[in-house]
Amino acid sequence: MTAPPRLVGLAPVIARGTRLVVLGSFPGVASLQAGQYYAHPRNQFWPLVGQLLGEPLPALPYRERVARLRERGVGLWDVYASCRREGSLDSAIEAAELNDLASLRRRAPGLLAVAHNGGESARHRRHTEALGLPVWRLPSSSPANASWSFERKLAKWQEAFAFAGLIPVAATGGMRQDPPR
Repeated sequence: MTAPPRLVGLAPVIARGTRLVVLGSFPGVASLQAGQYYAHPRNQFWPLVGQLLGEPLPALPYRERVARLRERGVGLWDVYASCRREGSLDSAIEAAELNDLASLRRRAPGLLAVAHNGGESARHRRHTEALGLPVWRLPSSSPANASWSFERKLAKWQEAFAFAGLIPVAATGGMRQDPPR
C-alpha cells in the first residue's frame, strides 16, 4: 500500500491590521480543490463569522469574503503547512509539517488573540501561547462536529471575537470574557 500524497495547504489570509487569527488544522479536500478556506458547503465557518460580523459572507464571492475579513481584522491560516492525508478528516492527517506560527506577530503587528478552530488545531496551542497572546479553543466549524449546534458554536465564537474587539462586548451579554484555559 502506498502512502497518501503530500498535500500543501493554503496561503495565509493575514494583514498588518489583523487582530484575531483563526487557525484551522489543514484544508479539507473541497477547500484544496477550490483553493479557498472553508469551501465545503456544510462547513459553518462562513455562516458563523458572517453572523458575528453582520456581513453576508456566505452569499459573497470568495475574494470578497476574504477582503471583508481583512477589512474587519480577521485572519485565517492553518497550523499545518503540509501533510499526508486521505480524505478530509483530521484523524487521517499523517506526517504533518507545522506552519511558521511564530511569524504571526511579525505578519500581524496588531494581533490581539489567536483562536484555534477545533481540537486538532488546538493540539498546537503551545506554539501560539508562546506568542504571548490570549489563545482560544473554539468548537470546530467542520460538518464532522455535529454534536455542537450552530447556536452553541456561535456563542463560543462570540467570546473570542468580542475579546479581540471585532464585535461589541454586548454581543456576549455585556461581559468581556477571558480565554478559557
